[in-house]
Amino acid sequence: QVQVVESGGGLVQPGGSLRLSCAASGRISSLALTGWYRQAPGKQRQSVAVITSGGSTSYADSVKGRFTISRDNAKNTVYLQMNSLKPEDTAVYYCNFRGAGYSYWGQGTQVTVSS
Repeated sequence: QVQVVESGGGLVQPGGSLRLSCAASGRISSLALTGWYRQAPGKQRQSVAVITSGGSTSYADSVKGRFTISRDNAKNTVYLQMNSLKPEDTAVYYCNFRGAGYSYWGQGTQVTVSS
């Protein structure tokens, strides 16, 4: 059984930074595609950033230049460094590991950007 647990969310002022972490326990292929997604109240879940096993990354236009995704394959852990946060970044952030025949989600961590 694979468990995915996010951490690092919280309340931050506009312009501030947060670093989210996501760890997967259990057997996860090092080839898994990992990503961060977010869902704001009343909105659909959207992709924020994804990273391949080889380290290739892609970002939503709204976070380019502000967020950085990284991963540690040995630890089955993925990170999201968020800088220059804006109120519109407020959402529940979810981590996902997926590959052929599987997709594992965490429970989410709340990020609130407010003064």
